[in-house]
Amino acid sequence: MSRPILDESHIHPAIRDKIASHEQAIVREVQAALAQHSVVVVGMGMNPFPKKARKALDVAGVAHQYLEYGNYFNTWRQRNALKLWTGWPTMPMVFVKGTLIGGANDLVSLIDSGELKKMLT
Repeated sequence: MSRPILDESHIHPAIRDKIASHEQAIVREVQAALAQHSVVVVGMGMNPFPKKARKALDVAGVAHQYLEYGNYFNTWRQRNALKLWTGWPTMPMVFVKGTLIGGANDLVSLIDSGELKKMLT
């Protein structure tokens, strides 16, 4: 699979650094969590789906790290940097061993099929 990403040669040199550094602190924070934890859920307040993902992990007995960034009324620019980085358009973003597996419903499917357990062994 290959997703389209604007080639750097099509970005004017004067703005390349601006793009490369835009809101990268949040990306680095998530990357650090991925390096330290087998399961990471990135979410936001007021959204029921990060809660659904965390509850599913709790019921399955799977330890996880939760990172929450704002809610519908704030911190959207920082969350947007995560969306640009991953290509995943919604919250939560669930990572297993550093791999983005999708959102809450995708996580529940992996739990129900037994695949999550296999990924963690």
